[in-house]
Amino acid sequence: MDMTSLTKKVYKAVLSIPLGEVRTYKWVAKKCGHPKAFRAIGQILKRNPYPLIIPCHRIIKSNKDLGGYSQGVKFKKTILDLEKNIKSCLQNKE
Repeated sequence: MDMTSLTKKVYKAVLSIPLGEVRTYKWVAKKCGHPKAFRAIGQILKRNPYPLIIPCHRIIKSNKDLGGYSQGVKFKKTILDLEKNIKSCLQNKE
């Protein structure tokens, strides 16, 4: 699969987000060195061919709204809730 350099940076940034946490489109844009490209970030993530491996569900809007998701917003919320529960369980085991 051919990817632009920005797409690679976006996927790398998204992969760095820890389980059970979220970041904004704006955060990803800044992390990639393109602070005003948050709309482009959304378009790149919209075309993510591996949505569960490259966890684009962890990206939300700056106003804390979930934003979109290729599998539907309801599924996005379900995955985020599941990850928070997993993180909580793992922290309680320590």
